[in-house]
Amino acid sequence: MSETKKSFPSPITILMAVIVVAAATTWILPAGNYAKLDGSDGKTFVFNDSQGEKKLAFSQQTLDSLGIQIPLAKFSGGEIRKAVSVPGTFSKQENKPQGIIQIIQAPLKGIVESIDIILFVLVIGGFSYVFNETGAIIKGISYLSYTMMGSEKWLIIFLTAIFSFLGASYGMAEEALVFYPLLVPVFLAAGYDVLIPLAILFGGTQLGYISSFSNPFSVIIASNAAGINWMDGLYERLILFALTTGVFTWYLLRYAAKIKKNPEASLVLQIEENVKLPYELSSNQNSKNQKLDFRTKLLLVIYGFTFLIMVGGVVFLSWWTLEMSSLFVVASILVALITRMNEKIFLSEFIKGAESLLGVAFIIGVARGVTIILSEGMISDSILFYASSVISGMSPIVFIIILLLFFAFFSLFISSSSGMAVLTMPIIGALAIIVNIPGREIVNAYLYGMGIVGFLSPTGMLLPSLALVNISVKTWVKFIAPLIIILTLICILFLGVGIYL
Repeated sequence: MSETKKSFPSPITILMAVIVVAAATTWILPAGNYAKLDGSDGKTFVFNDSQGEKKLAFSQQTLDSLGIQIPLAKFSGGEIRKAVSVPGTFSKQENKPQGIIQIIQAPLKGIVESIDIILFVLVIGGFSYVFNETGAIIKGISYLSYTMMGSEKWLIIFLTAIFSFLGASYGMAEEALVFYPLLVPVFLAAGYDVLIPLAILFGGTQLGYISSFSNPFSVIIASNAAGINWMDGLYERLILFALTTGVFTWYLLRYAAKIKKNPEASLVLQIEENVKLPYELSSNQNSKNQKLDFRTKLLLVIYGFTFLIMVGGVVFLSWWTLEMSSLFVVASILVALITRMNEKIFLSEFIKGAESLLGVAFIIGVARGVTIILSEGMISDSILFYASSVISGMSPIVFIIILLLFFAFFSLFISSSSGMAVLTMPIIGALAIIVNIPGREIVNAYLYGMGIVGFLSPTGMLLPSLALVNISVKTWVKFIAPLIIILTLICILFLGVGIYL
């Protein structure tokens, strides 16, 4: 009998360990806090310190007098949703060490405090399963693939843009696995190797994560935890989406042209001894004349418009998790009505979709538990105080690059994007305000760091994707390494420009 393979601890196990470490820290670090300024209602500032609360004029002059270098528009526009620490007001307090009872209760309190974002995540899961039941996305990709046979260059362009969009808009990951048996034979028949469909499906969705503009599992959760509006930085991320998708597509086309001209240049042929796919290739011959029916077209339009309406609702109508959750419930019902889905099947798929993200929901709650331990132990502000002292003389550009590397490194251990966001953003988001770095760039550093390392992380979707095309990590790394360097430089450039805007 072979020795049992040791697996890396799950995100929840890691986060529970972090809660224990955080509780232990409350016995070591001195307690303390900053005075807080709350302007979340966009009308009045409430100053809160050890002497109590008092209302201050809602003006830029108030912010300047307190040394808070944030434009008033950030508060009036709803981009900052939480109370901010007032620089220079840190004071030590009586220690409140956290014990075993607090450790047990922390993840449960975290779930209660995160219930709005958790509900949104579960509804997103329900919508995804209901829509997947219709088969519309598979039909759409299949139609596009077979109608463009013979024009594979354009197929690479369109598919890369589509899967990058799906990754950036709602965080497609595991769902892309179903497309391998469909796309691999198309590109093999055209004279390419399996790296092309692998790069389009796994690489495309992972690429979209870097510039997530409406991904509820990353940018929305991270911004919420950092206390800013997730729309802050949207245009920057849209520009990055267009640029990185263009660069990624150019990279694929360049490789595709190279092996088309000289098949021996294929990295798969150079490195792999024998590539045998773990599934039977589907036949292309019976699918060339397929057409999209009106219902499928309508469903695809509804799918795209649901996300566009969500963005529009947040921008123009000040929507938040309740309104966004309601939108996806309505979209789910509309899809069911159009397809005449049986009521029992609809509820079953919606509930299964919510169940599929229950793990994510628990991760969000447990991660928030870390913040609760630090807050109730009164060392959150102590960490901010000592950390800000360390980086006080550091250049903002150096700080933001170090932060990107921080997220890149720890994403190897905490693969959950939502868990990483809820765990780190409350502290780092507050630290960013103290050192005068826009909160959006903290969120962007998190997206860029986790997104770039996701191309190589063994805890993500890399290994399942490689298994479906039966090639080694070595081949993928040799193929993707130059592109990772390019993407990293682009992200650093965007962060460098963003912190001064």
